[in-house]
Amino acid sequence: MKLDPFYLIVDSADWIARLVPLGVRLVQLRIKNKAPAQLRAEIRTAKAICALNDCQLIVNDYWQLAIEEACAFVHLGQEDLETADLGAIRAAGLKLGLSTHDDAELETAKAAKPDYIALGPIYPTILKQMKWSPQGPERLRTWKAHVGDLPLVAIGGLNVDRIKGVLSQGADSAAVVTDITLNPDPEARTRQWLAATTPWRTVKMPSGE
Repeated sequence: MKLDPFYLIVDSADWIARLVPLGVRLVQLRIKNKAPAQLRAEIRTAKAICALNDCQLIVNDYWQLAIEEACAFVHLGQEDLETADLGAIRAAGLKLGLSTHDDAELETAKAAKPDYIALGPIYPTILKQMKWSPQGPERLRTWKAHVGDLPLVAIGGLNVDRIKGVLSQGADSAAVVTDITLNPDPEARTRQWLAATTPWRTVKMPSGE
């Protein structure tokens, strides 16, 4: 499996409607603290938009809803992994991405046989408080050696100027949140990300793959 080198993460279907049509091919919907009915509506809307724009949608955390809504991909953190039914996820045909922050979490993730592994935070991040220190881009090369052909996603504190640094160190994809969503012109910033990741975009990933 190949991931697009530009991995956008947003917290609403509104963001997906706004940015995916610009050419985004990989997006995660990461929503916190909403009622199940609202979550379902957001997932349905996001899925429809992504289908129209040849974009792979990844649902964060809510694997049961992802199954019920016939999504293709789910991403779990380590705490979510402890309670998730991996058998049900696989039986439904969902691909699986997992977060890692240290060696122990990497081994736990590998044992779950995911379709990609994310490492973070690479740089200091304002998205949330984390107990882990920034890994630095150099650690990506070590992680890539451990995961082999499994796609590796770099996340945490990334911006346009840091894309080359993480992709050249072995990451297959660079994930971004606040560099776009807090930018005065998110559309322009998205286009910058798309342009900056073009050298690594050698194979188009069709929707649902």
